[in-house]
Amino acid sequence: MQSAGVVATAKHFVGNKSETERLTYDSRIDERTLREVYLAPFETVVRAGVGAVMAAYNSLDGTLATEHRRLLTELLKQEWGFDGVVVSDWHAARSTEATALAGLDLVMPGPDGPWGNALVEAVRDGRVPEELIDDKVLRLLRLLRLADRVAAKPPAAVRADARRTLRDLAARGMVLLHDRGLLPLDEASIGRVALIGPNAVRLTAQGGGSAQVLPERVVQPLDGLRRVLGEEARIDLQPGVLTHRNLPRLPSESTPDGVCLEFLDRAGNLLRSEHRSKAHVVLEDDTPAGTETVVLRTRVVLPEDPEDGPHRLSVYGGGAFTWHVGDREPLTFDLPVPERDPLSPLVEPAEFRTHTQGAAQEVQVRLEYTYDERAHWHIFGLGHLAPHPPEDELLDRAVAAARDADTVVLVIGTTEEYESEGFDRDTLALPGRQDELVRRVCAANPRTVLVVNAGAPVLMPWADLPAALLWAWLPGQEGGDALADILTGLAEPGGRLPTTFPAGESGLPRVRPEDGVLSYDERHFIGYRSRNKPLFPFGHGLGYTTWEYETLAARTLDDGALAVDVTLRNTGARPGREVVQVYLESPAEPPRLIGFAAGEVRPGETAPVRVRTGPQVLRRWTDRGWAPPTGAHRILVGRSSGDIRLTADVTLTTARAIPERHHHDNRR
Repeated sequence: MQSAGVVATAKHFVGNKSETERLTYDSRIDERTLREVYLAPFETVVRAGVGAVMAAYNSLDGTLATEHRRLLTELLKQEWGFDGVVVSDWHAARSTEATALAGLDLVMPGPDGPWGNALVEAVRDGRVPEELIDDKVLRLLRLLRLADRVAAKPPAAVRADARRTLRDLAARGMVLLHDRGLLPLDEASIGRVALIGPNAVRLTAQGGGSAQVLPERVVQPLDGLRRVLGEEARIDLQPGVLTHRNLPRLPSESTPDGVCLEFLDRAGNLLRSEHRSKAHVVLEDDTPAGTETVVLRTRVVLPEDPEDGPHRLSVYGGGAFTWHVGDREPLTFDLPVPERDPLSPLVEPAEFRTHTQGAAQEVQVRLEYTYDERAHWHIFGLGHLAPHPPEDELLDRAVAAARDADTVVLVIGTTEEYESEGFDRDTLALPGRQDELVRRVCAANPRTVLVVNAGAPVLMPWADLPAALLWAWLPGQEGGDALADILTGLAEPGGRLPTTFPAGESGLPRVRPEDGVLSYDERHFIGYRSRNKPLFPFGHGLGYTTWEYETLAARTLDDGALAVDVTLRNTGARPGREVVQVYLESPAEPPRLIGFAAGEVRPGETAPVRVRTGPQVLRRWTDRGWAPPTGAHRILVGRSSGDIRLTADVTLTTARAIPERHHHDNRR
């Protein structure tokens, strides 16, 4: 990232694991858990050279993260040697002197805020030492030098293989959770395909909130399958159920001419106009001075649809609007601005709906938005939903399509309305009637591949029903092509679960504060280290071949690292890529992951895989600080935390690990 002049920023430092009351809650984390679990990834990227660290909104053990000197100065800058910039989350800095003394270097957004003239006066009064300001400026100058050095280079062109790279990365991240021999699909026997599910019609490429960007396109599953199977392939597309709250955003295909934005003053004079590709508008700080009204004009092409009934159109956002749709009388309305979270206007905007006359048409749309410069957010846009029958009929149609098909690809999941910054999910259950859809479709056709398009675990009470279960994550703009590659065997699912998939909601860590406090009561016994039996374990993921783990050897290197050597044999008929995972188990505690590495092996061949674990990963936090593990331990090697193939008993000393005996372990 930083080679391109973009400052990589690790956030949110630290204990910011809940969106509920995220501006105010106090995270209570014991020192061992804080060090070993929640600070560990920050330390890793700091030592790798990350340019900035963002201080969080919340407090840690009673002190705001932006005012936490032990955290920002003593730990981050002194103990870890961080020489980059500590930046506040937006509006997270709420004081002048305390934040400056704690180690904050940049308050965002600027230039307004608690610093400015107030910080100058604090320095003049001697409340903030001038040398602290010198240090902050020096850190900012380092980043400016980085940006200037890159800016002097000619801008890099988009690589010709960029789409292919994005597609390959999406495929390598997908996780095959189980398969009864259906995948990869045999092109000769695929036959008629029923492509079913709300996410089959509209793939969720990314989540919501400030992490969202507007891609040039999103390849849908239907597009990907047609690319692989050919345009003549018989594919029946059925949504099955509806899961949206607001109408989905109007796709760019429906605005072929793009969108014109006009900025008008009080007298109606044009201050500026600009062209945009999408009917989703977020106004930035460069709005012309004197703007009273922002006008969006576009030609909306509504596709022909076999369903009877009108197309539904909507305006979403917050504020006062006047909406002209074709020749109809203008609609004037106010949309309330949600206030649950500062980001609520972006992630859960209010909505006003109307409909068009007729099933297929082309309409001119003019939307007038009253601009209020005092508002924190200026967000609005257009939504659209094609004609559709009642949901019971949608379900029946999907089941009928599944029954008549040779192969079913069922794509379900979440959308950016359910996975976003600014709020926590109320449940891990899938939205809408998707569980019912899964059960009915799987009962109608045993040759069903179920694809889950979601960014975080969901409840899957039907996990054993489909013949194959694939986790697609939020795969980005080339997701439909990547999915088709996986289904047809042009690519192998290369992902492994980086989190534990729970069987239910009971026993999970609490994520909602109580009386303003979020206590990490589970301590470091979280995820695969807890006693809960998972639905799918941490590290799980299958491929399209089979593996034998033949030998295991472990030794300590001169620098204190632990080297674990494994011999892999590909016992299947296809080339494959296996992720070898190494866990360390002590007599007093459950196993913990200490390293992993991938091996690529041809059918029938063997290959060595070395997993190297540095002393920083092996160490444990004690009352006296960091200490290396000593005494009897067991090394576990396998395909996941729940599928251990080889073990080795070792005695660890501060200088070396002595192998004692190796043996196979049949735990699965």
